Amino acid sequence: MTRGTRLGTYEIVAPLGAGGMGEVYRALDARIDRTVAIKILPAHLSEKPEARERFEREARAISSLSYPHICALYDIGQQDGIDHLVMEFLEGETLAHRLGEGSLGPD
Repeated sequence: MTRGTRLGTYEIVAPLGAGGMGEVYRALDARIDRTVAIKILPAHLSEKPEARERFEREARAISSLSYPHICALYDIGQQDGIDHLVMEFLEGETLAHRLGEGSLGPD
């Protein structure tokens, strides 16, 4: 997805990362001028029922959690065949980067 692409009221700003089950973008919720993170299920996976089911399970799991270091789920949707989750945008380093600095303590 490119800068300026819209998914409903959300406007893509920049890519944040990608993995086996999706691509994540920084976006703007134009209704309330809020920065969000949008996870997209890639087209090659959205055609597979088991991948869509896993994506929906992820949404249910995220929505059931409330913890300062876990992003909140704001919305889930589909537009023009693109399944997406809209989540709280959290600034900071990736877990992979942090683990590269050494192990995490219990705190």
